[in-house]
Amino acid sequence: MPRYPDHLTDDGPANPFPGLKALERRLDRTLPHQLGSNEGLDMPHRALRTHFGDAFTEQVYRYGDAEAMGVRTRLSARLKAPLDHLLVDAGADSLIALALRTTCETGDAVIATAGTYPTFGYFARGQGCRLVEPAYREAPGVLAPDLEALAAAAHRENARLVYLANPDNPSGHLHDDDAILTLREALPDDCWLLLDEAYGDFRDDAGSGFAARALPGVIRLRTLSKAHGMAGLRVGYAIAEPAVLAMMMKVRIHYAVSAVSLAAAEVVLDDMAEVRQHVADVKARRERLAEHFRDLGADVLPSATNFVGLRLPSAELAADVHQALLNDGVLVARLAHPKLANVIRITAVADALEPGRLAPLEEAVKAHA
Repeated sequence: MPRYPDHLTDDGPANPFPGLKALERRLDRTLPHQLGSNEGLDMPHRALRTHFGDAFTEQVYRYGDAEAMGVRTRLSARLKAPLDHLLVDAGADSLIALALRTTCETGDAVIATAGTYPTFGYFARGQGCRLVEPAYREAPGVLAPDLEALAAAAHRENARLVYLANPDNPSGHLHDDDAILTLREALPDDCWLLLDEAYGDFRDDAGSGFAARALPGVIRLRTLSKAHGMAGLRVGYAIAEPAVLAMMMKVRIHYAVSAVSLAAAEVVLDDMAEVRQHVADVKARRERLAEHFRDLGADVLPSATNFVGLRLPSAELAADVHQALLNDGVLVARLAHPKLANVIRITAVADALEPGRLAPLEEAVKAHA
């Protein structure tokens, strides 16, 4: 069984402010006279009402539901996952930090592919962890986290946690469910697997396989930022066994998700037809974008996300293309890690398909095909 830090294994700490909604649920009654939380309930908010309307402003006065019951209930129904297997927090980034706080202590070794989503390394180093980074596996048409190398590093370094984005950010590569289960089996028994599934909604097999199951020794992270279009409101969720989530609640910022964000998430989750249409549209644009650049002779990386990655012949060429696009007012992502600096990543929005929008990149690809 993976380990927790020693200071979390006793009865505390406990959330000192579970919040109004949690109290009302425990009492099974509403409390209309709220004189104890020191919120500005009598603030007129005329400017907010004028700008955003009454429905928005009514969410501003109070702290959000620390247990996010409305969002979790909707996710539970949609994912067919038990309610106590779900924890809502302020986006996948906040969940990464929360998972590290729950599982790691200063000096612990953590493992992640060199050049994968850099926020993990940022938080790991900030917590004083020792970050060990095996290289990507590279081959024609392949840029993928090397699962065998991750497992080997976990054993060699006596690691407390291994991080894997699947589908990968920034390469777009997807490991199938069997590969993930094999990786979990290959890790030391006392090592956690932190599985970042922020782009999982764009998988062609989304909803199949182990879907939304809580897996022993695994903390799974998802977000409403991508497929649900809510990046600015910061709502994400973890899937894990109840005992794991209970431990995470010991170190969670209890009001990390605002009342506005929770209310908006409930509205979006109640209209999943629009989300499904958006995902279908993104996949179609992704394939059109990939096919366009393949036809020009580009090395297009397979993607199970909402972006397309192109591997250019050199980091220098990628830097020149990136600057030329910036000069035209076009922002794409050039990967920051030195070993991946020849990769350009393009989000599959409609604007990317406008004729001439990516002209400097198209010209560079044709010139080096």
